[in-house]
Amino acid sequence: MRITALKTYRVPPRWLFLKVETDEGLAGWGEPVIEGRAATVEAAVHELSEYVVGRDPRRIEDIWQTLYRGGFYRGGPILMSAIAGIDQALWDITGKALGAPVHALMGGRVRDKVRMYAWIGGDRPADVGRQAREIVAKGFTAFKMNGTPELAIVDSHARIDEAVARVAEAREAVGRDVGIAIDFHGRVHRPMAKVLLRELEPFHPLFVEEPVLPENLSILPAITQGLGYPIATGERLFHRTQVRPVLESGAVDIIQPDLSHCGGLTEGRKIATLAETYDVALAPHCPLGPLTLAASLQLDAVCHNAFIQEFSLGIHYNVNSDILDYLVDPAPLTVSADGFLAVPEGPGLGVEIDEAVVIERAREGHAWRNPVWRHADGSVAEW
Repeated sequence: MRITALKTYRVPPRWLFLKVETDEGLAGWGEPVIEGRAATVEAAVHELSEYVVGRDPRRIEDIWQTLYRGGFYRGGPILMSAIAGIDQALWDITGKALGAPVHALMGGRVRDKVRMYAWIGGDRPADVGRQAREIVAKGFTAFKMNGTPELAIVDSHARIDEAVARVAEAREAVGRDVGIAIDFHGRVHRPMAKVLLRELEPFHPLFVEEPVLPENLSILPAITQGLGYPIATGERLFHRTQVRPVLESGAVDIIQPDLSHCGGLTEGRKIATLAETYDVALAPHCPLGPLTLAASLQLDAVCHNAFIQEFSLGIHYNVNSDILDYLVDPAPLTVSADGFLAVPEGPGLGVEIDEAVVIERAREGHAWRNPVWRHADGSVAEW
């Protein structure tokens, strides 16, 4: 079997799909994208295709190493996301060729189903109590919300009080037993993070995510010591060499690789195994489309330290399109009434993409961009 072509499709709301075709008629799908930079990753995929076309798609590790090591400059969000989508598609092809799900090729599943969490509140969190009750009514046992809109590097304590009040509203709405994850989104700088992390402790977060920007992770031990709840990070770490010092710091309890950003299933598995050696939990980041989610579930299935999975259906970014719209059969990615999703048992990634819908929606395409926010003084704020 040989790879004959790589075809990309920019589809709403903000995704990039990749189809890898072979001379035996089998095709695999992947999702190589960075939010807001889909066109850039698309160009990287086609640039890398010269290393892929003509190769046996089942030589996944060798192709991965070629793509990663074949250029003098390596790593970073664009190159690793391009590799990620190609890698997902190769696993999809290999599983289809063998008539087995990816998790069977990785040693077999260690669980039957995966606990899921959804999003509430939007980018500038609001109306969280009502939305929290609605999510729980759908069966979810956990949800995530942005902790705050933009904060200045040193802001007023009133902004801290506002953030705490929103979490208090959510907690009061759902009671003690529902998990509330709070995403700082890298919007909170060290001076304010020190305060906010401790103010949130009475509400028993499931975890706080990205309490500081990834370039400032070295300060985590100083600002999280003594906290009584888990700290999560990792969506903007793209290789295990970036993850290792974070794990060694002892300040992170949950690692969150994004399988469309960190080099795909091949590198994601290595990051997960590395985390397991530090007794750190795995919760793959996934605010993206159906292929990223399907790949994440395959990883969750084989990793003992996986404990929960992000689910983007209905997330505030998904305007006019959502993850089930591109599937022939939505059942493999439909969450059950108990807030779990059964591990997909179909071949490859376990989902079937509706190619006709993809082609039609790709005609519309998208040019989604991250918003640019500014502080009251006119300086650029973290989104």
